[in-house]
Amino acid sequence: MRVSHETIYRSLFIQARGALKKELMDHLRSKRRMRRSRHSSEHGQSRGQIVDAISIRERPAEAEDRAIPGHWEGDLLSGAKNSYIATLVERHSRFLMLIKVPSKETEAVVAALSQHVRKLPATLRRSLTWDRGLEMAKHKEFTVATDVQVYFCDPQYASKERFLRYHHENAYLLTKGNPAPPAACIPDVLAWSYSGNLLHPTQKPLGILTPLIRSFSQPHDVVLDPFCGSGSTLLAAKLAGRRFLGIELDAHYCNVARDRLR
Repeated sequence: MRVSHETIYRSLFIQARGALKKELMDHLRSKRRMRRSRHSSEHGQSRGQIVDAISIRERPAEAEDRAIPGHWEGDLLSGAKNSYIATLVERHSRFLMLIKVPSKETEAVVAALSQHVRKLPATLRRSLTWDRGLEMAKHKEFTVATDVQVYFCDPQYASKERFLRYHHENAYLLTKGNPAPPAACIPDVLAWSYSGNLLHPTQKPLGILTPLIRSFSQPHDVVLDPFCGSGSTLLAAKLAGRRFLGIELDAHYCNVARDRLR
């Protein structure tokens, strides 16, 4: 049986006005007492229009099916005391970048993103998909600086548009340190069918990991992979001339990683 996240939330937020029973709060990572309707929050926003925004529907087909690396999804997440982090997720490998930005103003966000994206190899700079936030109002300046076309989600984007915003939100929560695990955790490794995954169900391609590590680390840096699986990230770090440290609880995959690194 499969149950959607909406069904789970509806079963939790059962009191008047959407209040969550106090005894259930500890099972949610965000600890929110209220859950607002996605549609009501969208209609209540007073976001302005982004000039010359190109719809996600015009994004290349290769970005949609994740066949070719270099297509990114981005979001801006806000924290306490006016802190902001921009997240970029590469659609093919799910490689995540966290970029601290000084403010949510479009000038600051575009400048920070441009600085980091320019470090990427040309083959990994194909497109960027963003939501409708005004932090990317100056998307044309970003495109001029990086040669990366920006596409925007529809005003009422949802998972059906395949813009997986939860990746960005969960990444931000994890960077805040030691979040409480949910009551019922899913397995660390989920099996999926893909002809290139010969050693591990979620094995990542070295051809993508190696240039990313070269671009975002220095020769003396240590690359840490706390869930290293069969060791693809560690092997990519070795090929890039970096030191590396991996952690893997599964003895079988730990041995596979050791053999690959010899």
